[in-house]
Amino acid sequence: MELLILLCIPLLGAVLLALVGERDWAPEANSLMSFATFAAGAALTVRVIGSGPMLAFHEQFFVDPFNVFLVALTAFVGFTTSLFSRPYMRVEQHHGRLNRSQLRLYHSMYQLFTFTMLLALLTNNMGILWVAMEGATLTTVLLVSLYRTPNGLEAAWKYFILCGVGIAQALFGTILLYFAAEKVLGAEGTTALLWTHLNQVKGELEPVVLSLAFVFLLVGYGTKVGLVPLHNWLPDAHAEGPTPVSAVLSGLLLNVALYAVVRCKVLVEGSLHNGMAGRLMMAFGLTSVVVAAFFLWRQKDIKRLFAYSSIEHMGIVTFAFGMGGPVANFAALLHMTVHSLTKSAIFFAVGHAAQKAGTQMIEQIHGLLKLSPTVGWGLMLGSLAILGLPPFGVFASEFLILTTAMRDHPWAAPILLLALGVAFAAIFSRVQSMVFGEPSLSRLPHAPALLPVFAHLLLVLALGLFIPPYLAGWYRLAAKLIG
Repeated sequence: MELLILLCIPLLGAVLLALVGERDWAPEANSLMSFATFAAGAALTVRVIGSGPMLAFHEQFFVDPFNVFLVALTAFVGFTTSLFSRPYMRVEQHHGRLNRSQLRLYHSMYQLFTFTMLLALLTNNMGILWVAMEGATLTTVLLVSLYRTPNGLEAAWKYFILCGVGIAQALFGTILLYFAAEKVLGAEGTTALLWTHLNQVKGELEPVVLSLAFVFLLVGYGTKVGLVPLHNWLPDAHAEGPTPVSAVLSGLLLNVALYAVVRCKVLVEGSLHNGMAGRLMMAFGLTSVVVAAFFLWRQKDIKRLFAYSSIEHMGIVTFAFGMGGPVANFAALLHMTVHSLTKSAIFFAVGHAAQKAGTQMIEQIHGLLKLSPTVGWGLMLGSLAILGLPPFGVFASEFLILTTAMRDHPWAAPILLLALGVAFAAIFSRVQSMVFGEPSLSRLPHAPALLPVFAHLLLVLALGLFIPPYLAGWYRLAAKLIG
């Protein structure tokens, strides 16, 4: 029942807001539906943690500690982002950047995006997973192009084309996965693509076909993760879309795409027993960290700057999952959590500052701390958190990843440290000039929309100081399931 409610709320919300999404009360309705989704996600989480993994609806849906953890995170960030978007989108409409039909499109697609993310996380069918990821691409393309500016349309087309090519690779990988499964499970139709069935017979699957399938799946879903060299869509999409869209893209979509890769990795490693999947993920992850760190120095747009930071951090998580083992998997799950919370908080603060300034150019924004202490402190604390300074949770997860790399892959640790140092210098130098110095703008009012910023940062700080036993046990269960 909890699972059915969880999926129905955003789907029905998308239909409702497609009809009345331009009304004055539509932002509140969007937030109310997002809160109901979060409540249903919390109820499902409590049930799974208490009763263990479960199958539903003729085994088409499967919930275990790994995906229910991401369901809870997705529903929470989706809810807080909807709270932020209420005043933000109203100001955009007041400034003439959006009309009523565009607001209706935004609210409807926001709920549909939430539905596709939850469907991708909860489905047990690898084919439906692919459909859900394609649905997420289509909804976010419309959100990225919401302003209908030339740059926004170009970014949306680039996103659509590159992710379309990537998702086609993932489709071919899914077909190969079915080909490998059909020889073992028989001609069972769609049941041959059920992850639980595949996981039970993974040792019997054809290794050559499965290894080839994983390459296509990693490249396909890795495009949506933003792994280098498949990352070109991500900075443009983040920079040109509305800030709430940037927050959910960075905080939710990248996690869900990486979840699909990890599910496939479990099958491949169970069949091959040679670490091929892990080595590929480590290579893509490490390359992404290094390239993104150096690209940070070239950025002049604040949203593009933090878009490249998202590429860097997803590279860190991919590298950790590639290493495998209980500690690395635990650290990767923790890093997914704190990155989603921190990066969405940063985009909230950045969006408010850029909206009031009328520009996203770093060199044109100075003295935020004097103009609006809440904006300045939100941006500075969020930046320090994402850069891995203690006692924030990003420090804890990066420390675990680095120490595991020093023990198991000592050649990779210096590369990671160098990239993290370069990223730290690039981001801190730019944020410091925005927060401090002489003001370049008129005084900014204090905004209640910044409450989600400090709520997220407080959670990240708490996770850096102390992980509650039940949450640590949750992470351990998920890490064990991954392998």
